[in-house]
Amino acid sequence: MDKHTWTEQEKAILRSLSIETLGPLPVDPSNSYSDNPQAASLGKKLFFEDHFSGNMKVSCATCHRPDYSFTDNLPLSHGMETTPRRSMPLIGVAYNSWFFWDGRSDSLWSQALGPIENKLEHGISRTMSAYIISKYYRKEYEDLFGPLPEFMKETFPQHARPALDDPNALKAWVLMTPEQREVVNRIYVNMGKSIAAFVRTLVPQPSPFDRYVKQILAGEDVPSRMVLTDDEAAGLRLFIGKAKCTNCHNGPLLTNSDFHNIGLPEKGNGPPDKGRAAAITQVLSSEFNCLGQYSDAHPNDCQELRFIDTSHEKYVRAFKTPTLRNVAERPPYMHAGHFATLREVLEFYRSQAKNPELSHGNLTDKELDELEAFLHTLSSPIAGFAAGAQ
Repeated sequence: MDKHTWTEQEKAILRSLSIETLGPLPVDPSNSYSDNPQAASLGKKLFFEDHFSGNMKVSCATCHRPDYSFTDNLPLSHGMETTPRRSMPLIGVAYNSWFFWDGRSDSLWSQALGPIENKLEHGISRTMSAYIISKYYRKEYEDLFGPLPEFMKETFPQHARPALDDPNALKAWVLMTPEQREVVNRIYVNMGKSIAAFVRTLVPQPSPFDRYVKQILAGEDVPSRMVLTDDEAAGLRLFIGKAKCTNCHNGPLLTNSDFHNIGLPEKGNGPPDKGRAAAITQVLSSEFNCLGQYSDAHPNDCQELRFIDTSHEKYVRAFKTPTLRNVAERPPYMHAGHFATLREVLEFYRSQAKNPELSHGNLTDKELDELEAFLHTLSSPIAGFAAGAQ
């Protein structure tokens, strides 16, 4: 059979994977500024601002680099110190319901806040974030959110946050008045909502794969004019068929957005990473979740959180299925950078032949070559953002 001839059933699968079926960005009811251009403009500046770190050298873009498709090229991301996981891709992330590898945030804006106070990432406090906003972004902030107070050390400590891992910062936070804490929290939340408005703009554009699907669905069948080579098309056929990749990598973003334990070994000498199992408790108790006081959502809009699957045992060491959009542009792979190349990933899955959930068929070396060739056809620019530009 010609490599570019597809059955009607196969065409239906190809159509379901095409970016043409992606649809508009979902509304985020918890962030009333999510589609505000002013907020996105401010959020972009905050995303690249390295003052938001303990050494004034770390920004969101340190681990989410435009030239690496908004991830980095490290097995484990490094901010103030080395973290236990690698950075997640941000392409199309606004289509998700859960954020981070373990889904411990239920909105893009609450996810943006987590790294700021993490001592391994940005390593500062929410009060220091408020000082930085006041000093460098006062006008832009006030144009969006209203007046800022004057921040003075006598009334607002620079290093205060409700964190058990930093007794001094916790003590300073407790000594603040409830009104002062509320002021700081509001600024901190608005910072996250602005960053989220920017990150929502990072959506994929059509890739060679998408252009190929368009050709096939239009009835074009001249092999010499096909966007994909014979090997790439053969890899695509394996992807949707024998290799069973679409069991988890489906839909236009090529992810089911679910959490799976695929049997990866632990890395490093730290405590075992429980993945989604630990994150369930974290997201339910977060002050910044969809049902919290800083969310703009009505409780009825928080269906994902209200009906979260709390089967902890089911999710031990389970991590989110990442999108395969631009996958060839962002090695290494897996939640802790287990594999340096796509070929190593494919070899890992081939080695799981005895695991019915993970088995990708008895693939030959030639078929792995074809699969890898296909994965390279999923690369595309990011809409509204030139790689390397800020």
